[in-house]
Amino acid sequence: MSAVEGGRFCEAAYRILQQRAFGTFDPLGTQLDTEQCARRLAARPAASLPPSIRLHIPRALRVVYDVRNQRDAAHLADGIDPNVQDATLVVGVLDWVLAEFVRLFHSVTPDEAQQTVEDLVTRKAPVIQDFDGFLKVLNPALTATEHCLVLLYQTGSAGATYADLEKWARPPMRANLRRTLRRLVDDRAFVHFDGALYRITRTGQHYVEGQGLVRPG
Repeated sequence: MSAVEGGRFCEAAYRILQQRAFGTFDPLGTQLDTEQCARRLAARPAASLPPSIRLHIPRALRVVYDVRNQRDAAHLADGIDPNVQDATLVVGVLDWVLAEFVRLFHSVTPDEAQQTVEDLVTRKAPVIQDFDGFLKVLNPALTATEHCLVLLYQTGSAGATYADLEKWARPPMRANLRRTLRRLVDDRAFVHFDGALYRITRTGQHYVEGQGLVRPG
């Protein structure tokens, strides 16, 4: 699903680039020739547009577009499920593209742009089901560490209090919950604690996605 939605994002992003570079874009609903679009953007005078618009964003979008269109053919029949691998790539690339748009069109620093994106983007973990604010982890095989990480992955930049995490944890995990969180914060840097809220770090996000923890058991 991430690759499909990523392809739609790419089609919209290419049209934003067209509008910025040429003052017009291919009408919605018409077939978009992404290769031709990228060539036209690259051919624009270097002084006329930022490198990200001429080169970097179109090339990044093309990677996601190809994953969407050619995923089944691109992966060998080796028994490996590519969905999480593809989703990790798509989310990472499109986060960067969105941050570049924020940076370019709002004249902010790259760090400020990335923070804006983090505030806007809500990551959803299929392993979590939200029951009116109660986050239930659907994979009982997860360790206490993994359980906390997927909860914080779901809450994103909003974070969670200790009381929240204690409430959402399975009863056997609660006795050692503070120690589990302390290790995530101090030993592994997967989580940041500001004295009130626990928030997952980028390293923590990459770990959750890379280990496939977002999938239900």
